[in-house]
Amino acid sequence: MKLVHLPIFALLVSSILCQYDYDEYFGYYDRASLVAPSYPVCSVECDCPLNFPSAMYCNHRKLQAIPVVPAQIKYLYLHNNQLTGIPNGALDNCTGLQWLVLDNNQITSDNIGKNVFSKLKTLQRLYINANNLTDVVRSLPKSLVELKLSANRISKIGNSLKGLENLTTLLLHDNKLNDVGGALSGLKSLTYLDLSGNKLTKLPDDLPPAIEIVYLDHNNISSIPKDYFSKTSILQYLRMSYNEITDEGIPDKVFNITSLLELDLAFNALKTIPLVNENLENLYLQANKIEKFTMNSFCRVTGQLAFSKIRHLRLDANKITRANMPIDMMQCLRHAAEVALDY
Repeated sequence: MKLVHLPIFALLVSSILCQYDYDEYFGYYDRASLVAPSYPVCSVECDCPLNFPSAMYCNHRKLQAIPVVPAQIKYLYLHNNQLTGIPNGALDNCTGLQWLVLDNNQITSDNIGKNVFSKLKTLQRLYINANNLTDVVRSLPKSLVELKLSANRISKIGNSLKGLENLTTLLLHDNKLNDVGGALSGLKSLTYLDLSGNKLTKLPDDLPPAIEIVYLDHNNISSIPKDYFSKTSILQYLRMSYNEITDEGIPDKVFNITSLLELDLAFNALKTIPLVNENLENLYLQANKIEKFTMNSFCRVTGQLAFSKIRHLRLDANKITRANMPIDMMQCLRHAAEVALDY
C-alpha cells in the first residue's frame, strides 16, 4: 500500500514546487490583478488622479506635442504648454473625450488637422483660448455644447459653426472679426454669445432665437437695424458699450424688449436716452453726450401699478445735472437704488 502512495505524494510535492518556481520566475500575482489595474492608466508626462481616473492633467508641463491619451480619458487638460498644433490622429485613441482644454498654447489654424475633432462624437466642451488661431476650427462634432476661442487672431468664421445645433456658449471675444455675417444661423440652442473686443462695424445678420446673453462691447458698431431684436424673445443681457452708436443709429423702440434685464450703452455718442421697456432693471449710459432726462424713455404712463423697474441707472459723465432731473422722476423710478449723475 505504501509503495502505491509514495509516487503520488512525490508527484504532488513536485507539482507544488514547480508552481512555486513558476510564480517566483514571473513575479507574484493574484486573481484580482488580472481583472483590472489598481491605478488609472496614464501618460507618463501627465497626472491621472486615483479619485478621478477619467481625467488626465497635462497642464504646465512645457509640452511641445500631445502625449498618448489612454482610451478611458474623458477630460483632458493641456493648457499652459508650448503646443503649436494638433495633428490628425492625435486624439484617435480617446474617442469618448468630453472636455478638451488647450488654452494658453501657441496653436495655429494651419497646424490643426482637418479631421482631428470629427471623430470625437461625445465632445461637449472645447477651449482653445489665447492661442494663435486665425480661423474658427473646422469639422467640429455636433455634440459640442461650449466653444471658447477668445484672445486669438480670428478674422473669419465662415461655415465652421454649421450644424452645431447643441451649442449653447460661443466665446469669440478679443479677436479680429470684421463681420460675422450669417455664421450664427442654425445655432438654435445658443444662449450665450460674446463678440466683444473685435472690429465689428455691424451686428451679426441674425441672432439665434434662444439667445439670452449678448456681449458686443468694444467694437465699431454705429447702428442697429430696425426690428433687430424682434425674434429674441428671451434676451436678458445686452452689452454694447465702447462703440460708435448715435441717436440716428437707434430705431424707435428697438430696445423695448420685454425680457431684457440689463442694457449697457456706455461710452457711445448718444444725445438722448433711448426708450426702454418698463421691465429693464439695469441701464448704463455713462460717458455719452446726453443733455436731458426724458422720463417717457422709462415710463409711458405713471401710476400706482405703472412704473419702471430700473434699479441701477448710470448717467454720469454726460451733460446732465441734478437740476435737469424732473421733480416727479421718483414716481417713475420708484425701485431705483442708484441713479448716478455728475453734480
